[in-house]
Amino acid sequence: MSLFRKKSIEQLLGNSANEKGLKKTLGAGSLIALGIGAIIGAGLFVRTAAASAEAAGPAVTLSFVVAAIGCLFAGLCYAEFAAMIPIAGSAYTYAYATMGELVAWVIGWALIMEYALGAATVSIAWSEYLNNLVGGAIPYQWCHSPFEASAAGVSGIMNLPALFILLMLTLLLIKGTQESAFVNAIIVFIKVAIVLIFIAVGWGFINPANHTPYLIPKGVAGHEGIFKYGWGGVLGGAAIVFFAFIGFDAVSTAAQEAKNPKRDMPIGILGSLAVCTVLYVLFSYVLTGVANWSEFEHAGKEASVAYAIKTYMTGYGWLATAVTVAILAGFSSVILVMLMGQSRVFYSMSKDGLLPAVFSDLHPKFSTPHKSNWILFVFVGLFAAFVPGSIAGDLTSFGTLFAFVLVSAGIWIMRRAEPNLERPFKTPLVPLVPILGILVCAGMIVALDITTLKAAGLWMLIGFVVYFSYGKKHSKLNK
Repeated sequence: MSLFRKKSIEQLLGNSANEKGLKKTLGAGSLIALGIGAIIGAGLFVRTAAASAEAAGPAVTLSFVVAAIGCLFAGLCYAEFAAMIPIAGSAYTYAYATMGELVAWVIGWALIMEYALGAATVSIAWSEYLNNLVGGAIPYQWCHSPFEASAAGVSGIMNLPALFILLMLTLLLIKGTQESAFVNAIIVFIKVAIVLIFIAVGWGFINPANHTPYLIPKGVAGHEGIFKYGWGGVLGGAAIVFFAFIGFDAVSTAAQEAKNPKRDMPIGILGSLAVCTVLYVLFSYVLTGVANWSEFEHAGKEASVAYAIKTYMTGYGWLATAVTVAILAGFSSVILVMLMGQSRVFYSMSKDGLLPAVFSDLHPKFSTPHKSNWILFVFVGLFAAFVPGSIAGDLTSFGTLFAFVLVSAGIWIMRRAEPNLERPFKTPLVPLVPILGILVCAGMIVALDITTLKAAGLWMLIGFVVYFSYGKKHSKLNK
């Protein structure tokens, strides 16, 4: 019995067509909004200043372009798969069709790091920003984990705001995908509007001297490394801002709920990536024009945008508060899409027998995987309420990059194994684009710190134990 047994495209599509499953309610516009909802979070407001101060200077705009090109390689591969195999499950489903069951399990297990742990980490950050917005009105012990203590010696008990936002978004997801997409679209409108207002207003406060020189010159103190100045600094900045693009792949988890997936999935994936890239470049150009990049080394990464507004944009103090609101909105939509993506991956794995049937049990009225949503809320909620957010941040990045590598490899494999399959959207320049996607994303994985890689390895070992003790013998292909 092979560990690399595959589900054919015909099997995947046939099973989907014959079952009473997820409702098809999403159009191209909703899918683009889902992508933007997952991508534009605090990354835009935090990573921009960090990359500018640490590596790229004003040329952080070019760093965003480089990072977008890296994401584009993986995005093109996702678009071909999502149009060809419009099934819930994203990279997990694609791996099952191209590289077999064991690899599919591995990537499904890795996606838990991207979606579930990512949602927990972002909900903890949501709690922090909410407390900042209300002037620290929430007592320390009720917005921090038991493993954290304040400078005054107050120990945390549990993070109630993080638990609250997870509960609200879980209830929304159970109500329905269409309702979730509608709320997400409202949130996306709010945060994109605030980003556009900052760009429009800030443009008038740009000081051209702050963009000269555009690249950090050699010899600047604290920028001695090869990736700390010049064009090397642009690449170093790209590595920092890359993670501000994470999320477009979550669009592919909703493929089974798209009205016309062959047309709409590529539009949703590549469209959201394009919109966010344009916003990122304009935003970073204005931010580094309003305040000099060197100031962000001391102004505080998280408060960098508010600092630039309050210091240089006289009369627009209200915009600093609006930016905090945009960050909260951004966090909310990121959590929403991550929870949705994880439940859809669980749904597909359960349908294949690799996880218990409870994960694919649909609500009789709403046709959503409600039991999976509740189990996910308990798992993510425990993490968010009782564990510090710093622990899982880079694990989220590992899960994402690992998925990107396997999806890129899967396109190359599928082109060779099944050259005559109908492909509504074709990734250009195969195998060059998949190879570049593999190299760029593998390079990012190698650049992660050793502690993260060890933790990811331990998580994978736990996954193998679960697969060989349950998934392998309960697999539908085993019957």
